[in-house]
Parts: sequence; C-alpha cells; structure tokens
Amino acid sequence: MSISTDYQVTGMTCGHCAASVTEEVSKIPGVTDVQVDVATGRVTVLADEPVPADAVTAAVDEAGYEVVSA
Repeated sequence: MSISTDYQVTGMTCGHCAASVTEEVSKIPGVTDVQVDVATGRVTVLADEPVPADAVTAAVDEAGYEVVSA
C-alpha cells in the first residue's frame, strides 16, 4: 500500500527546480516516488510508510525551496 502526501512548495520555476526537489526528497527512507508540478507548486510524495513532514521540509529546504503547507 502506498501513502500519498501533498506539499505546497514556493520558488520552483522550471524543470531544474523540479529535478532538484525530486532528487532531495527521493533520498528520504521509504519514499518510492516524487511527483512535482512546477506550475502549481505541488509536490506529491509517495511512500511505503508514513514519512515525517519535517523530513520532507528539510529535503525541500536543502534543494533551495520552501514548503508552505502540507
């Protein structure tokens, strides 16, 4: 069973932004897929188990962007 969680992220403007966020969030243990919609700022995280929101926030921050809501 896969768990899907959406996050609203600010600052993404292009495919490189999406790739950076995907790369960092994908490093979180348990994450199986990351889908980024640059136009809306939505980042969907799919995982086998619940992923702590602070881990996703830290990964997005590491990529240079900011989670504004989960």
